[in-house]
Amino acid sequence: MRKLILAVLPVLIAVFIMIAGNGLLNTLVPFRATVEGFSPAMVGVIGSFYFIGMLGGTWTAPSIVRRAGHTRAFAAYGAVVSVAVLAFPIAVSPVPWMILRGIVGFCFAGLYAVVESWISAKAGATHRGRMLAIYNISNFAGSALGQQTLRLFEPKSYALFSAAASFMMLALVPMAMTKAEPPPLPPKGRLVIRELWYESPISLVTAILLGLANGTFWSIVPAYVQRLHLEPDTVASFMTFAIIGSALSPYPVGRLSDRFDRRLVIAGMSLAVMLPEIAMALISKPQPFLLYTLGFLVGGLITVLYPLMTALSVDRLGPEKAVPVASTTLFIYCLGAIVGPTMVAWLMTAYGDRMLFVHNAMVHFTITAYAVWRIYREGPIPHGNKRSVDTGDERPVG
Repeated sequence: MRKLILAVLPVLIAVFIMIAGNGLLNTLVPFRATVEGFSPAMVGVIGSFYFIGMLGGTWTAPSIVRRAGHTRAFAAYGAVVSVAVLAFPIAVSPVPWMILRGIVGFCFAGLYAVVESWISAKAGATHRGRMLAIYNISNFAGSALGQQTLRLFEPKSYALFSAAASFMMLALVPMAMTKAEPPPLPPKGRLVIRELWYESPISLVTAILLGLANGTFWSIVPAYVQRLHLEPDTVASFMTFAIIGSALSPYPVGRLSDRFDRRLVIAGMSLAVMLPEIAMALISKPQPFLLYTLGFLVGGLITVLYPLMTALSVDRLGPEKAVPVASTTLFIYCLGAIVGPTMVAWLMTAYGDRMLFVHNAMVHFTITAYAVWRIYREGPIPHGNKRSVDTGDERPVG
């Protein structure tokens, strides 16, 4: 594990810095939109455009990485997204913000494809869950840092967008200076939806359902907390607690998934996250301490499912397909994340803000039920989390 961590350390540092900028932006956009008087439905639509952009980015990422290589592709995506972030305060209006969120989503789809495939390809099946967990720790630790930047400037200040862009530009430095050898280029610049369905249907179904839940949570929950009319710093504090939970939980869960059937761990974590989501739905106006505690639990549990799903996918299809696997799972995730924020924003307008957590609890129940059903149909996996060798060359039983 120590050698693996050192091999991908520049990537982890770049992720930490890049996500500090994106974490700030993800909270700043819905928060600033609410301050500017955008309706909840419009906040949800803007959130959906982020994932529409990601959808396009996942479709093109394998071919771009194949053409430019991992390091140069990362630099190109980072430069474009920095310019897009600086444009937000220039045109504070729904339509320009939809376009800019789409550009940001397009670029981050490519950035995620680069770093997730890099880490997945370097780690074997016996370490993949833990390595992707460490990646997620870097991801959410950077996001927690970004949230705290909200405290430094006024919400209507240009400085917050400048800070987000600065983080993203600084992330290019460790990637440009690294001597670490990137993984091999993908053999084909295309998505592998059909292969993923045959080899790991749990991953495919979990990806689209996670898009519905996670895309909705991160896009709308800052506006949800803002509408509770608590102290101004409550939004930043709530998001920080959610992200701290997200940073602390992946490694022990990833280690568990390296030792046991990842399908069982996916089912168990989906069931566990329903409890704090139901509590959030039942409590109309929680006090700050309870709000932060539930935010910590929800944030810590919803984020472990994506790396589990990714690790399971690479186990089944093989590390040589790490780039198309990363892009395919993100592509499918985005299909759900495009629909989720807009649909839930409408439900919140019609039936109240608690529908955010009612919806997410129902989604996680569905993931649990489907995973249990697939485990029943497929039976135990004879080689842990792998069908045979680390090449994904066998079809699932059942």
